[in-house]
Amino acid sequence: MLSTNFYLHFMGNTEEAMIFYQSVFGGEFESFMRYSDVPGGEKMAAHDKEKIMHMSLPIAKDQMIMATDTLESMGRNVVFGDNYHISLEAESEAEVDKIFTALSAGGTVEVPLNKTFWGAYFGMFKDKFGVQWMINYTYPKTKK
Repeated sequence: MLSTNFYLHFMGNTEEAMIFYQSVFGGEFESFMRYSDVPGGEKMAAHDKEKIMHMSLPIAKDQMIMATDTLESMGRNVVFGDNYHISLEAESEAEVDKIFTALSAGGTVEVPLNKTFWGAYFGMFKDKFGVQWMINYTYPKTKK
């Protein structure tokens, strides 16, 4: 396993929260993506387009805080105290499959394992104890 990170969910104030965390921990954002930047984003309601799809801020060696705005228009709501995932970055698809299968047993799969538009193999679930997980393997970048 490469890293374990914290993935936080907010209701429209992700950017404000992450700028606050940056003021505490320092550093530069590694990624910053609005919903308007993703495939199909142009079809979203104007008030959702500028919300944050994904932000990440390194806070220690191989550890970061990541966050997103949860969109009510997608049928999602934030329940504070339940607005996080433990995010694992695996070293291979095989490791993702192994961890996902073991941890999700008896739980509820939220996003089945799949190859994503951001260049990863990814899935989300809540385990049988109610803990929310994201398992990700980022494909190596190909040189042009």
